[in-house]
Formats: sequence, structure tokens, C-alpha cells
Amino acid sequence: MAVFCGIILRNILVVMVKEPHPGRVKTRLGRGIGLVPAAWWFRHQVRRLLREVADPRWEVVLAVSPDREGLASRVWPARFARVPQGSGDLGDRMGRMFAQLPGRVCVIGADIPGVRKRHIARAFAALGRADAVFGPSEDGGYWLIGLRRLPAGAFEGVRWSSPHALADTQRSLGGVRVAHIDVLRDVDTVADL
Repeated sequence: MAVFCGIILRNILVVMVKEPHPGRVKTRLGRGIGLVPAAWWFRHQVRRLLREVADPRWEVVLAVSPDREGLASRVWPARFARVPQGSGDLGDRMGRMFAQLPGRVCVIGADIPGVRKRHIARAFAALGRADAVFGPSEDGGYWLIGLRRLPAGAFEGVRWSSPHALADTQRSLGGVRVAHIDVLRDVDTVADL
């Protein structure tokens, strides 16, 4: 939580999750280890991640997919608020989180084993100095994005799941002040494990 001109700004960490059903999650990983083991890995990775990132300095919100099933799911801990991701590409779904949640918002994926509280704290601290913060990943994408506000045209023209995702996203934000924090690796394939 931060205070700006006497107004308390909430820090909100959104974790994007899907129901861990074989064939619905980590399909590229599933091609290497099988769809059932990939779904098992994802389910346990998310539970570990949620234990790691829960902190009183920010509110954790789960952005769930599919919407109805995810909102009613018993897979994820009930103590976390849930919002539906909705339809569209990743940019549409993340944009919805930034537009509907009040405060300073950081969004992460659920497949980053190396993320720790200190990384999230650095991201929110960076949002005190910049308009946007990114946690770059080694593959040219990013594992975290944080925004103070959602600029018009954000996420337009981004080549998702490509080595251009970070550069494209930064370009789509216009001339905002950008900060970068730690480079971490997400898990997409067997080699990433």
C-alpha cells in the first residue's frame, strides 16, 4: 500500500491461472512429458507460487480461466479473490485486469518457479518511480508487468509467445517511463524445467 496526495493506493498482484486440466495447460510442456504430468506440474507449481507470493504488502487476486469453472474451482485456495480473465488474447485479458482493478497492479503468470516476494516488492517499488515495470524473461518476453494506469492502445500489435513480446509491449505503451526488474525464466518446455 502506498499513499499519494493523501490517497491510499492498494498494491494488487494478479496471478493469471487456468484450471489444471490435461490439454488445457502447459501444452508445449505436455508434448515433452505428457499432458497429465504437465497439468500435475502446473497445479503444484501454482500452489507453491501462491504460498511464496502471499504477503500483507499487496493483495493477491487470481485471474481465472475458464471464467465460470475457474470462479467456482476448488483447486485454488479460497482465501484469494478471483476475477474472470474473459475472452481474447493475452493482451485483452491483462488489459481487463488493469482496467477493472483499482490501485497499482502487477500481473504475473503462474509458471515462474523462481519468483519470490522480493521480486514482487521490487516491482511495486519501481511503480513508485515509473509508470510501467517489467520483469523480463530470458526468451524476449516478460514474467511480470505492472502499470499505474492503462494507456490507450496498450497491448496492440504485440507478437505474443515470441522473442518480440517485451519490445512490442513497451512500444504499445507509448512514451511512459519504464523500469525493469529481475530477469527470470518461465517454464514452457521440458528444456525450461
